[in-house]
Amino acid sequence: MKKHWENSEIEKLYELASKENMTWKKIAEYFDVSIDSVRKTFKRYLEKVKDESKGPKILVLDIETAPMLTYLWRLYDQVNDIKQIEEDWFVLSWSARWLGQGEVMYADQRYQKDLENDRDLMIKIRDLLDEADIVLTHNGVSFDSKKLNTRFLFHKIKPPSSYKQIDTYLIAKKHFCLTSNKLEYLAELLGVEHKKLKHQKFAGLELWRQCLYKNMEAFEEMERYNINDVLALEDVYNRLAAWDNSIHFDVYNDEIVRRCNCGCSELEPKGYHYTKKGKYQKYICKDCGKEHRDSENLHSKEKRKSLLV
Repeated sequence: MKKHWENSEIEKLYELASKENMTWKKIAEYFDVSIDSVRKTFKRYLEKVKDESKGPKILVLDIETAPMLTYLWRLYDQVNDIKQIEEDWFVLSWSARWLGQGEVMYADQRYQKDLENDRDLMIKIRDLLDEADIVLTHNGVSFDSKKLNTRFLFHKIKPPSSYKQIDTYLIAKKHFCLTSNKLEYLAELLGVEHKKLKHQKFAGLELWRQCLYKNMEAFEEMERYNINDVLALEDVYNRLAAWDNSIHFDVYNDEIVRRCNCGCSELEPKGYHYTKKGKYQKYICKDCGKEHRDSENLHSKEKRKSLLV
């Protein structure tokens, strides 16, 4: 018999899936329903609570992966034979939050009998990615997204719906000459509210090592570390956003009113943008200073025909 989900049960389902590191199997047992029912209900809930504000749904994301265990003869040797790999990497934890709203979601492998089996972890983050219009990361274009895709492929999990990416590492690298493009340095330099946490009881690699030993104290520290990375990332992005013109949020709503990515509709005309075949009005957001340009070519047809290419 198909279960009728009460609102209180759906809220509990979301809490279990996001905050208690539960597997789909354990959650299904909690509600005495099938795993398929749990997953479908969770997905419908995400659709229901999708941000009603104007603009895209942006997922701020950070993952932590387990290191590979390999055999080496000398410290400076590189692994050049797959037979040297004793244990391959996998996703140890992830943390995510919808930009500007709600609590940070977190899940890890601490309660898994087989620590390397991150399938349930991947299904949960896949469902979130499936809801996102844009995914915000730091160095995620080359790391986080490809690492997740690799585990989706390994576990035969269907790819999420397509999404665009904003990468604060690439923004920093493109527009500035910073001493370092690391998130820790950016957070300190910009003086944002949330900084990268310093390791406490388990310094550096030891934190990951102890998590592999299923040390619960280490996983608690990993949770604090991973969650704070998402908060620091969001703070840093809010400072860098005016420099990034890769995605215009205005296309994600049906309003006729022009808005900047920051939500401001007060755009001041400021000179022109020129291409080989066109002239376009530029605008500056009075709030954040972000530059935009009109889509209408101000050159006449005659002028465009006369231009050399």
